[in-house]
Amino acid sequence: MSSSSTVAGADAPTPSKTPSKRRRSHVDSTSRFEAYNRLQGAAVAFGETLPIPEIVAVGGQSDGKSSLLEALLGFRFNVREVEMGTRRPLILQMVHDASALEPRCRFQEEDSEEYGSPVVLASAIADIIKSRTEALLKKTKTAVSPKPIVMRAEYAHCPNLTIIDTPGFVLKAKKGEPENTPDEILSMVKSLASPPHRILLFLQQSSVEWCSSLWLDSIREIDPAFRRTVIVVSKFDNRLKEFSDRWEVDRYLSASGYLGDNTHPFFVALPKDKGNVSNDEFRRQISQVDSEVLHHLREGVKGGFNEEKFKSSIGFGRLRDYLESELQKKYKEATPATLALLEQRCNELTSELARMDSKIQANSDVSHLRKFAMLQAASISNHVGALIDGAADPSPELWGKTTVEERSRSGIGVWPGITADVNPPNATLRLYGGAAFERVLHEFRCAAYSIECPSVSREKVANILLAHTGRGGGRGITEAAAEIARAAAKSWLAPLLDTACDRLAFVLGSLFDLALERNRSHDSECGIKGEDMDGYVGFHAALRCAYNRFIGDLAKKCKQLVRHHLDSVTCPYSQVCYFNDSYSKVLELSDTSSASHDARRDQENIPPEKNAQETTPGKAAETRDVLRESHITIPETPSPDQPGDAAYGVVKKELGICNDMGPRKRASRIVGNSKNSDNARLQNGVILFGSGERSGSPYSDICVSAAQHFARIRGVLVERGVTSTLNSGFLTPW
Repeated sequence: MSSSSTVAGADAPTPSKTPSKRRRSHVDSTSRFEAYNRLQGAAVAFGETLPIPEIVAVGGQSDGKSSLLEALLGFRFNVREVEMGTRRPLILQMVHDASALEPRCRFQEEDSEEYGSPVVLASAIADIIKSRTEALLKKTKTAVSPKPIVMRAEYAHCPNLTIIDTPGFVLKAKKGEPENTPDEILSMVKSLASPPHRILLFLQQSSVEWCSSLWLDSIREIDPAFRRTVIVVSKFDNRLKEFSDRWEVDRYLSASGYLGDNTHPFFVALPKDKGNVSNDEFRRQISQVDSEVLHHLREGVKGGFNEEKFKSSIGFGRLRDYLESELQKKYKEATPATLALLEQRCNELTSELARMDSKIQANSDVSHLRKFAMLQAASISNHVGALIDGAADPSPELWGKTTVEERSRSGIGVWPGITADVNPPNATLRLYGGAAFERVLHEFRCAAYSIECPSVSREKVANILLAHTGRGGGRGITEAAAEIARAAAKSWLAPLLDTACDRLAFVLGSLFDLALERNRSHDSECGIKGEDMDGYVGFHAALRCAYNRFIGDLAKKCKQLVRHHLDSVTCPYSQVCYFNDSYSKVLELSDTSSASHDARRDQENIPPEKNAQETTPGKAAETRDVLRESHITIPETPSPDQPGDAAYGVVKKELGICNDMGPRKRASRIVGNSKNSDNARLQNGVILFGSGERSGSPYSDICVSAAQHFARIRGVLVERGVTSTLNSGFLTPW
């Protein structure tokens, strides 16, 4: 950025300008500057981004940025040389006020456009900056923050200028800071300096050669041609003693070969006396240093220097005038675009206010609200139905759940009474809607078939069996086994049914949020404004509560229905446990006696043999037990050669009760109408029951028969009643 011609024009006003015109121009510039300052403060407070011309000061931590800011303000605020080490930008709004004989400094409140009370002591400014920085970094738990601190300074000896002071570049983090602090500072400064409406004020010490500059390349990344960069060589007085001839000074001042022909840096030196001096003395020292630098270049260097070319870029006074005039020029150039942007924002705000006003008026129209409420509820219901029927929108990867996630989020971790993991097919896939519903049903089947008839103590069997013996009749063992199986089914299968209903209710309850997302996406794709019900928090809460209550009622009714099925198959009058001749005749009423029909009937609900491993464990064999009937002969007198427990183990394995992954054999059934056999065994059972060491004892027979009855009850309940009931109970209402 060329500086010489601009400053020269600013220093020598044209004769055509009368004093009245100059005064009017000054008033316009001051008003324009004040308006931009107010815009800047409002933008910071409300997080807005406005293309306001601003000066961003960048440089190393010890390159003199703080000293330059003090010189521009006209007073020193860091008298005690507090190591501010700020990690936040500082927006310094300097306002020239001829009536402010003493500086009036105020800090803008955090997250507000209001300014606090004036700072009485200028020496407290550094402490406030440091404390505000530490408080924000502690709150955000970060090493640096791009949120700026805004300070407004009104003073008779400062220019109308706004500068954003950035944290200084560092090579190594301070003690206690993260190691990546230097990178974070560099990244933040680049983001602050990147907007094209900002002027970069880059400071570098005179003792650093251009070829070895640490940060010049970083500035080139932001502004490659230095079109909006003002380069300042600070602490210029440290370099003066190295010059002896004119050509040395001119070559250094031109910075040829490094900055380009159109870039002319400023060379500034400031007072080194850091004592507690008055503001007037501080400003006098600044002017004195400028004069001493020029005097040394003229008198201390042989041949002097090229004043015509370089005088306008030497001294703090020249830099201050240039920055003020350049910023005013940028303000004037940006005024049309800024006004257009403000007008656009005003129009947007007006439209938003009009929309809100129409919504407020619509609140009084009950029919209008009822219409849109019904449309919203109907839309949500339709989307829930689509999700149940099968949909892949929204993304299952984001909205679906695996079986483990369903268990965790529903609060139902395990199936009651089952210690082993129940992993249905597709357990690791993220599913929702109808697919997740079917997976839970399959998981219920797996859980149900993994439960076997629990072992029964001899005392319990004895109490049931001897009571039947006392009442007479020929079906004592069969009745006792059936009663034991019914009790076990009620105790072990009832909690599974409740858990299945709760899991299915959770799957359906999760569809409300998915339906909302589908509704928003659909409205967005179709260009429909679904904002008629936006903001009605009470309505949305009521709609969600109604949905949850509806799902809860469905779950409650389904629990009652499946419990009714359980009571039906476990009641004493149920024929599930008895496979006598009369029950066989009832099963055969559907056909006369054709062999082909018998074959088809036997294969009902049984998958092909090659796919036996793909069905639910234990399901195939037990379904055959319900629909087929075979007979084994039970001897009236138990054989003393075979232990009762061993015989029970053999029969149990044939029933498929143990967790054997191999092919299961057909389970044999005990004929319940053999009165003579039951009577004979009951007569002997009074004597042999207690030992249980001989095969064919009443205890072992009852255990085997109870296991068979339990399997029949479970198969009929799971395959014939519960699955269809849960489907119809939960899904039909939709």
